[in-house]
Amino acid sequence: MTYRALFLDIDGTILLPDHTYTPSTQEAIRQVKSAGLDVFLCTGRPFVDIQNLASDFEITSTVTYNGAYALHQGDVIFNAPMKQEDVEKMVSIAGQSESELVLYTTENNYFTSLTNPYVEDFNNVFQLHQNKIFRPDVADKIVSASAINVTEEQVKDFEITEDYHLSKVNVPHASESYDVLRTSVNKGIAIKHMLEHLNISPSEVIAFGDGMNDKEMLQFVGTGIAMGNADSRLVEYADFQTTSVTDSGIFNGLKKLGLVK
Repeated sequence: MTYRALFLDIDGTILLPDHTYTPSTQEAIRQVKSAGLDVFLCTGRPFVDIQNLASDFEITSTVTYNGAYALHQGDVIFNAPMKQEDVEKMVSIAGQSESELVLYTTENNYFTSLTNPYVEDFNNVFQLHQNKIFRPDVADKIVSASAINVTEEQVKDFEITEDYHLSKVNVPHASESYDVLRTSVNKGIAIKHMLEHLNISPSEVIAFGDGMNDKEMLQFVGTGIAMGNADSRLVEYADFQTTSVTDSGIFNGLKKLGLVK
């Protein structure tokens, strides 16, 4: 099989719980890049907060905000902001509970609170830096969101239309946080736009992920690989499961495909 592109989730896939990565992961990425594959970071994280990691791996193409913003070597291929009225409704819902929101633009992360202990914990886990207090005048620029300190009973409150669903963040110490996902905008749809732009068939593409926000991505590409530490519900959407992020999961998965040595 000839492969032309590789899409990699970050948290729980590239990054270990302590925010580092193994030498084997860096070596695996180096080898596939040398073999001519186009490598993408494909994450729920903000674009502005992954630049150091992208630089470490010399990766210049990204899908961020769970598929809402995709770039190929600096060119914007896909950009899908949320509806302003949806953002305003979610902010109102958070304001009526003890939950908080982080609302992402392509330049900053806007929080409904910066001093709430759950927000501080969230920032420590994800190492977000471009943080500001949410202002109503940016509601039309929001591309994605995360809900913080949400109980299971409150999840449905944020699912304001059939397009929205919440996916629990599959990262230690962030268990009460959820990605606010859209059926109409996800990693799989962003990758579809990217592959059409590059004239690449999905059958020529590999993707690695560990959370339910990776479901559409693993379903869409030719070879979808779930990490050993993946959410158990994700595994059924993968072609196979590799070892965990702490046990060279990316390297071992690519080795099984004959792409690294």
